[in-house]
This record gives sequence, C-alpha cells and structure tokens, in this order.
Amino acid sequence: MADINAWNAKLMEDFRQEGGKVGGNFEGVNLLVLHTTGAKTGEARMNPLVYQVAGPNYVVFASGGGSSRNPDWYYNLLACPFAAIEVGTETKGVTARVAEGEERDWYWDLQKRSIPAFADHETKTSRLIPVVVLEPDPEEPT
Repeated sequence: MADINAWNAKLMEDFRQEGGKVGGNFEGVNLLVLHTTGAKTGEARMNPLVYQVAGPNYVVFASGGGSSRNPDWYYNLLACPFAAIEVGTETKGVTARVAEGEERDWYWDLQKRSIPAFADHETKTSRLIPVVVLEPDPEEPT
C-alpha cells in the first residue's frame, strides 16, 4: 500500500473493533499496538506490531519489512523506553530493552520459524534486525 500510515491506521481500527484480533494477512497472528513518544517530536505515536510472548514479556522485531534502516518506533523506544501496549482489549505500561547476543538470536530464530516472512525481511537488508523485549511495568499494590 502506498501510504503506510493509512494502512496502519486501518489495521489499528480493525484491531480495536475486533477486540485485539484482525483478519487478512494477520489472521491468527499475535498483534499489539505500541504507543511511543516521538524521539524528535515528543508527539504520541502508535504502531501495530507482530509479537511473541516470553513469559510476562512481549517481544517485537524491528524488521521494517527488510528496510535498510530501523523503523522509527525503534528509535522512539531508544530515546524513551517507557511505553504502552494494547494487547487484546487491555492497555499495559511497558519498559523496552533491546535484546542482545544469544537472547536476541533465540527470539529472532523463533520469529522466523513462526512467521517465515521475517526470514525474507532478513535477506533484504544488511543490518542486524533489532529485537526488543517489552517488560510490563509492575502493578502497584492494591
């Protein structure tokens, strides 16, 4: 689609209308909406992302479809790792950290096995695709 922002907006609209599920290319795939603060603008940003579950954490992949540069949301998380995610019908605060070494490789290999299109993303770029772990913020005692 020519306008990725319009495509993402429609995907997020469908996600919310269907209680966190979508059809089409994403049917049966874990999808969340990541809320970040723009690194340069300070403005609120939202991106729909595919994820893997890792215990209480959510793992996302800055593949950008195999683009030669990392997606903007990745730089937003580097600048401000405190973010929020919509998963299903819930919104949760998270803290992001970039996975390194064996941890990164393990999650990346899992993602490529789970969704083979991610292996194609890897062949389209010379950069090492970042893997980001989103750790839910601890709940306040009640």
